[in-house]
Amino acid sequence: MRLLFLLGLLVSAEAYSQSIATLRRQIAQIADSKDAVVGVAITGRDGQDTLSVYGSRRFPMQSVFKFPIAVAMLSEVDKGTFSLDQKITIKKSELLPGIYSPIRETYPEGATLTIAEILRYTVSLSDNVGCDVLLRLLGSPQVVERYFHERSFKEISIKINEEIMQGDWEAQFRNWTTPNEANRILQACYENRDNLLSPESYDFLWGLMKTTETGKNRLKGQLPEGTVVAHKTGWSGRNEVTGITAAVNNIGVVFLPDGNYFYISVFVTDSKEDLETNERIIADIAKAAWDYFARQ
Repeated sequence: MRLLFLLGLLVSAEAYSQSIATLRRQIAQIADSKDAVVGVAITGRDGQDTLSVYGSRRFPMQSVFKFPIAVAMLSEVDKGTFSLDQKITIKKSELLPGIYSPIRETYPEGATLTIAEILRYTVSLSDNVGCDVLLRLLGSPQVVERYFHERSFKEISIKINEEIMQGDWEAQFRNWTTPNEANRILQACYENRDNLLSPESYDFLWGLMKTTETGKNRLKGQLPEGTVVAHKTGWSGRNEVTGITAAVNNIGVVFLPDGNYFYISVFVTDSKEDLETNERIIADIAKAAWDYFARQ
């Protein structure tokens, strides 16, 4: 009986290894045919099913950095430094032209919004004006970086705000992380390790992530209709001189029908492909991961 049990374990381990190897081959087939560098990190709920491709390479985050900004802000809310219902005035002069901002489109003369509303615009709608308002309240981008460094997340750099990043192509590379670190941060925040956030702030954050309206053709693009994905996107646009796209990103938690879930971070950089192709890379990788975990 013991021998049969051990044989069963060996067969299971071999099948697991082959399955992970198959998923890795699928990801390679998706990425290798494209003129782009694709970084991937995938982690199962129990932390055992892991896979990475260029997992330790530094990729520009673009708007992915709005997720750690929200975490740092909510940590300050929990300390009592701010409150979610605290009202913040955004002047017309702060509504910078030329950067993406639903706040500016909705309130062209300026507005007074609660921190909760600004967070919703920043995370769910990826608003650049809202992002910089939050960074000014926190003090600087480096405050967010320090928050994560102090919690042993060293492979993340947050040096500049959206105004600087959107005005200088090279500046975006100062805000970077690795696919592996992005997944570690996602996992720590979703599992609320070391009580990073209060229950109220935790629920608020993940409610925002689950209602993200950007990037519908990325992680969610090929998944079954109705799949819940708590995610954050980032996009650099295309350099008009070189034709290179520096960032098409999506990180998130993907929920399976049985209540299980997995973490996935996909970063596309140095791409000569168009936006549709870059987004399809992310969607196809997410679908391959979905199929793998759905079979477990």
